[in-house]
Amino acid sequence: MTCEKMARLASTLLLVAIFMFPPLAALQAQALTEGLGSSNVPLEINADEGIEWRRDQKQYVASGNARAAQGELEVFGNQLIAHYREGAEGGTEIYRVDAVGDVKIVSPGETAYGDNGVYDIDKQVMVLTGQNLRMVSGADTITARDSIEYWEEKQLAVARGNAVAIREDKRVHGNTLTAHFVRDAENKLEIERIDAHGDVRVATKTEYATGDNGIYFVKKELANLTGNVKITQGENQMNGDEAEFNLATGVSKLKSTSGQQVRGLILPSSKKKK
Repeated sequence: MTCEKMARLASTLLLVAIFMFPPLAALQAQALTEGLGSSNVPLEINADEGIEWRRDQKQYVASGNARAAQGELEVFGNQLIAHYREGAEGGTEIYRVDAVGDVKIVSPGETAYGDNGVYDIDKQVMVLTGQNLRMVSGADTITARDSIEYWEEKQLAVARGNAVAIREDKRVHGNTLTAHFVRDAENKLEIERIDAHGDVRVATKTEYATGDNGIYFVKKELANLTGNVKITQGENQMNGDEAEFNLATGVSKLKSTSGQQVRGLILPSSKKKK
């Protein structure tokens, strides 16, 4: 086989590897099932430094400002790497795809950023790591320090390490945030609920609540907090075991489950009075 034919074969195999087993399904399941997973949609891949086949490492690599696009979905990275193995019935199969350096995943209305990304095809999970990790979907932005995962079959995203979900002036913080997605009337994925664990903080412009764990219902703008709950408004504070915090209306309800009374400290407007 000539070098030219081998180069063409490598390019073809890389396209098949990347797009027949889409590495981005973990972040944009809706876009991928209608985009990268559709064989009748033209495929395009660009790389400044070309595409190579690494036989001994069992890899196909597109390097140098690499871009993969199909339909309205685009994947950017300094390098795209597809790892393959011998198939059970002969031939080869892709089991992992890496995106390395300045990773950006773009689909209509949604963008995800990270330094590096790994898609495990067997588990159908994508993991983004690096600096300035974030997912932007409509009015919602999720950021994290350590990693952002998306589990395709479960339709949920997990942000780890100082994770924050932001919508307008409302913020939900936790050591770990798990965002659950559902399909809307247009069959697009949207966040329905966020579970927060560890050092949970929920805030608006005027109220601030903390607890050990929490569940935030996005459309209702309602947060249920449990464990060492504190709700603060200005200099006023209320403490309890559980709380229902309505971020839309500003109404908070506290209760005790440990036998301890719910406690509140309400300060008068005049500092001369107690």
